[in-house]
Amino acid sequence: MRLLRAFLWLSVFAWGIGAGAKLYDLIVVAGAWSASPPESLSLMPYGAHYPVMPGQFFAPTSGATLIGGVRALICGWRTPASYRVWLFSSAILILALWIFTITAFWPSNHALFVAASAPPLTAEGHAELIRRAQQWIALDWCRVAIMLGGFISSVRAISRPIRDVTPET
Repeated sequence: MRLLRAFLWLSVFAWGIGAGAKLYDLIVVAGAWSASPPESLSLMPYGAHYPVMPGQFFAPTSGATLIGGVRALICGWRTPASYRVWLFSSAILILALWIFTITAFWPSNHALFVAASAPPLTAEGHAELIRRAQQWIALDWCRVAIMLGGFISSVRAISRPIRDVTPET
């Protein structure tokens, strides 16, 4: 049970830090670079003039979330199903977040980076760039929702008293 609680604390902290940072990133940073593409794309936080890329922050944070969530599920596998559902939810949500990020965001990020270095010359290209930036923002709100769901799952699990979780002998 001590290990379960330790991994739950890791999960709660990592989900909380990640969700708060993602919300800030979405509202402040992405809000700036997506305000008026292609001109505003120069504000994207990537390239030589930025000391830290967002991935350098989010990768270790989501790694800690994955370790905390999956290890809590493993340690709590013999807990009652009503408790285990919160552990399972946290672990599944971090895996879903990784899959969603890789499949939905990496290709879009690449296209936006390319456009930031060479803005489109045609009206259709300009309209497509605006559409892609708006789509990126909309999908990022989905990532925030996933992260908040994971955070709530971890908090729900850790807020249950240990005596309510341990199987009766």
